[in-house]
Amino acid sequence: MSQQRHGSTPGEADGVPAFPDLPEATIARLPEYLRALHHLAETGAETVSSEGLAAAAGVNSAKLRKDLSHLGSYGTRGVGYDVALLVDQIEYILGLDKNQAVCLVGVGNLGHALAGYAGFASRGFRVVALFDADPNKVGEQINGLTVQHTDDLERIAAEESIAIGVIATPPGTAQAVADALVAAGVTSILNFAPGVLSVPSNVDVRKVDLAIELQILSFHEHRKASLTALPGGRSPQPANGDQEAVGS
Repeated sequence: MSQQRHGSTPGEADGVPAFPDLPEATIARLPEYLRALHHLAETGAETVSSEGLAAAAGVNSAKLRKDLSHLGSYGTRGVGYDVALLVDQIEYILGLDKNQAVCLVGVGNLGHALAGYAGFASRGFRVVALFDADPNKVGEQINGLTVQHTDDLERIAAEESIAIGVIATPPGTAQAVADALVAAGVTSILNFAPGVLSVPSNVDVRKVDLAIELQILSFHEHRKASLTALPGGRSPQPANGDQEAVGS
């Protein structure tokens, strides 16, 4: 079957919902597919097989084909997927064609590093404002932006139509920052501060806790060491020979 899109124009379809109701697991994998596709495009590739894209994204090809079928994309037998078209399609589904405005609250060590990262712009995001409550940090220039005081968050969020807020503050102030973002009309939050945020039901929160990720990796290291100590000294391999990255 030939590769399809939900109509020639995003959001239009012939008998197919304009915006697919995707499983959460599929949504979580789409950015990995997009990263791999961008790399393929940078190397000059125009098409890619499901096996090649799956390997680059760290999943098995059957799972990839099922994920992309949710988007109405099936590839062409013997040819594969059109790289540029699939990039365009996934970026549309992820909302990256809107060039989302982002603000960052907390410019300590982690926040400073995030604010200086130039890769956001190439992936569909505009970091338009930086905030901190520390008077010593207010006025600092980072990557072309001036750090504003958190007291100005609501005003600037409205002026810049900020859609996503990133919290990189100490845990003790994260909830207050989340409350301020919600009051400013921000309905999507990426939280780097340890702990759980309490937000209204219409606000989406993604949590990034580096310590938890290290603890999960520590479990796998412990498991591998335990299996190696068993008779035979080797851990069993998956029955189908496919081994995916942790968290995929």
